[in-house]
Amino acid sequence: MRSQGRATTLIFRFFLLGLAIPVQAVIVPMFYLINTAGLYDTLLGIILPTAAFALPICTLILTGTMRDITPELYEAMSVDGASPARTFLRLVLPLSKGGLSTIAVFAALQGWNGFLLPLILTQSESTRVITLGLFNFQTQYGVNVPGILAAVTVSMIPVLLVYLFARRALVQGLMGVGGK
Repeated sequence: MRSQGRATTLIFRFFLLGLAIPVQAVIVPMFYLINTAGLYDTLLGIILPTAAFALPICTLILTGTMRDITPELYEAMSVDGASPARTFLRLVLPLSKGGLSTIAVFAALQGWNGFLLPLILTQSESTRVITLGLFNFQTQYGVNVPGILAAVTVSMIPVLLVYLFARRALVQGLMGVGGK
């Protein structure tokens, strides 16, 4: 069930290596790659790199959450005759709800607050994300302060909704596996 092999450790360390690479360091090669793939100025061209940069921290959080599940629970499921897929669906996923909610909120925040990737990887108004829309309130002659404050307030509503839906599982995840 729970793999402790060399390959698993190597893959985990490879994902952790992604934490050391900032977006700013790879923006030029990423632009070239996205442009070559024909994804420049598309929403998919923003989504894929954003998800790739969220993957290392999400892997770290989920690994810690799933390692907190005791081996005795896995043994009990196998003694009951559960397959690995059933063990995953009936044991691991429910007990990992806090970690899954945490990465959902984190990934949503990281994607929502992204500025550099959308700035570099988009050009047209139709593919602009809200952070670039907020940037449009600044002009050469000044800043529309009431307009930008209203836009910031409206722009935080989706992230607030994500948090409100994930709040209970987040609190359970902070208290421990399964809400102990």
